Amino acid sequence: MTAPRVIEPKVRSMLQQPLTVGESPVWDEETGALWLTDILAPALVRLSGEGRIDRFDMPAEIGCLGLCRDNRIVVGLQTGVHLFDPVSRHLEFLSDPVGREINGRLNDGKVGPDGHFWVGSISEAKPQTDEAALYRVGADGSTRTVATGLTSSNGLAWSPDGRRMYHSDSRQCFLQAFDFDPETGAIGAARRLRSFTEEQGRPDGATTDRDGFYWSAGVSAGRLNRLSSEGEIVEIYILPVAAPTMPCFGGPDLSTLYVTSLSTDRTGRFEAGTVIAFDVDAEGLAPFRFG
Repeated sequence: MTAPRVIEPKVRSMLQQPLTVGESPVWDEETGALWLTDILAPALVRLSGEGRIDRFDMPAEIGCLGLCRDNRIVVGLQTGVHLFDPVSRHLEFLSDPVGREINGRLNDGKVGPDGHFWVGSISEAKPQTDEAALYRVGADGSTRTVATGLTSSNGLAWSPDGRRMYHSDSRQCFLQAFDFDPETGAIGAARRLRSFTEEQGRPDGATTDRDGFYWSAGVSAGRLNRLSSEGEIVEIYILPVAAPTMPCFGGPDLSTLYVTSLSTDRTGRFEAGTVIAFDVDAEGLAPFRFG
């Protein structure tokens, strides 16, 4: 096993306004806009190609988002999955997978190759419990629980052919993979790919590139880990933010990495959440759309 290559990328700042917990960046290749969430604000944020920043206030904490085929945005709120129209600002309730029985909220989520919204929850109990789960939500609001026993569901991404789904648990610090049917959304049994140490970076949000590598935000280590499909860390990107939360590919040729981060004083000084970008020698894939 060869040692991973360590890279310090030339990073540019994309946002001057501070974020509480920046998360869930999604590139809209049709408009050239970057969407993301500010979980605790709570707000949905759009960075347009010409540099304009639009903030859409949400009625509850917002963990994640996905693009819809009808130009709406599917969002995972504390109160469930909703459809948001950026033009009218109308919010339409779709499903509440978590319910009010447990102390938790929706966390990481993405639209899958099957056109459904795959979204996981996070335990907000103190101490955290393993009552969180992963769900599959359809455009008609139908909801299916696909994985349980989680603490902080995270890291959703798919292989380029759509036949493998990656998923992590940030608190239990593991990465797993499932065989995936892109037509039906059926998944196989979970296969554990690796566990992470705090120094390697607890696995937060993630994305995949066209060559099948998995990019995981190491939220506890100020770095981005690029992993092979076997779970081996092959590259480490040292970032100028202490707590990166999720990467996504964007830009005209999908070879720019956008990375969100959260507010933290872990390094001994307070650092606000933000969005950074840097170019990489890799190419991402356009996001799937809901509906």
